[in-house]
Amino acid sequence: MNVQLPSHWKTRRLKFIASVQLSNVDKKSVEGEASVRLCNYVDVYKNDFITPDMEFMEATASERQIRDFSLKAGDVLITKDSEAWNDIAVPALVANDLDGVLCGYHLAHIRPKPKVMFGGFLFRAFAAEGIADQFRVAANGITRFGIGKDEITGALFPVPPLAEQHAIADFLDRKTAQIDGVISKKQRMIDLLHEKRQSLISEAVTKGLDPDVPTKDSGIEWLGRVPRHWLVERLKWRMRRIEQGWSPQCETRQADPGEWGVLKVGCMNSGIYDESENKALPTDLEPLPEFEVRVGDILMSRSNTVELVGCVGRVHRTQGKIHVCDKLYRLVFDGDRLDPDFAVLLLSSHPSRLQIERDASGASPSMKNISNEVVADLVLAFPPLDEQRQVVKYVTQRLDELRRLGVMIESQIAKLREYRQTLISAAVTGQIDVTTEGQR
Repeated sequence: MNVQLPSHWKTRRLKFIASVQLSNVDKKSVEGEASVRLCNYVDVYKNDFITPDMEFMEATASERQIRDFSLKAGDVLITKDSEAWNDIAVPALVANDLDGVLCGYHLAHIRPKPKVMFGGFLFRAFAAEGIADQFRVAANGITRFGIGKDEITGALFPVPPLAEQHAIADFLDRKTAQIDGVISKKQRMIDLLHEKRQSLISEAVTKGLDPDVPTKDSGIEWLGRVPRHWLVERLKWRMRRIEQGWSPQCETRQADPGEWGVLKVGCMNSGIYDESENKALPTDLEPLPEFEVRVGDILMSRSNTVELVGCVGRVHRTQGKIHVCDKLYRLVFDGDRLDPDFAVLLLSSHPSRLQIERDASGASPSMKNISNEVVADLVLAFPPLDEQRQVVKYVTQRLDELRRLGVMIESQIAKLREYRQTLISAAVTGQIDVTTEGQR
């Protein structure tokens, strides 16, 4: 820590103010037969507070593990390893005594010494810039990063008098709750914008732009009534082919510019092509140029979660030398009958999503697949080519407006989170007099 602390505060290594143990309890534990529940990595990473109403993983543990890793109010849990170095030592505070719940694997269990350290203050201190940096710098690894017990117990922490620790923790609980409330409302606005986007696309590609146009019954439940002059048919009658890519064993890193890489299925998760989602092709493997991504390509994920399988988008730019992987389809349409940008909107619409999610296969709910037959057999409504282009122009303009509004709200959320972080760091290092703040 390089910040100047108040003169009456002390600085101590964690081992002098708390006991630290690295958990060895996981769901596959065979050391004992006692039934327990585990607080795991995700519980800590996604929550500030560990509470009784959370759903914990079922497991078994030995008597020693139960004694060492049971959770008591005021305990602090931190992530001790992660795939990202800046996700090391993410803290959560145990808010209540939790009978039968143990600290799980990938976590460190920290119990403050009550005469010198209050858990609510220690929890906030772990999240403060400067203090958290100690763990990020100490993290070792290449594809997964971690810290050992010595790095945790040797970290320096500010130690104000206990009364001030309580006051600071109470102040931060109030302030962060207020900030989190505002962030939650703005995040809801982002969700509403997403719903508006989906509604806009679905309405335009099933009803057209003229509200007074004569309509007909499509004969399809999920389409309802469509403009009378539109054709309802299977997508395959407007396609030339569906291509599937290639997925060799790749390196774990992203390909450098000028180097061959292979796309990951996540490149289409947002519906916008993200070429950074790739892995470098090993130099001893010959690339297959026929699978290279080209500007204008339409790519669709064929294997993903039920919400993301079938995500589709168009490639508007590429660095070159990037392969389509075998978990993606490249869709090639008949340009005389189907505008490619209209096709992307159509495949993102509610009627298309209904059919894709209905016909996706796979036993695991976390991973579904769609065959090329499922894609080809989608039943959709098609306007004439010139009307398709009118729809694309209108929808693109409206989506740009929604996107700009979303970017503005995301920026506000980022600033709120930055302020929240700054407030925590300032409070736990004594840069804010919380007694004065409390009187405002």
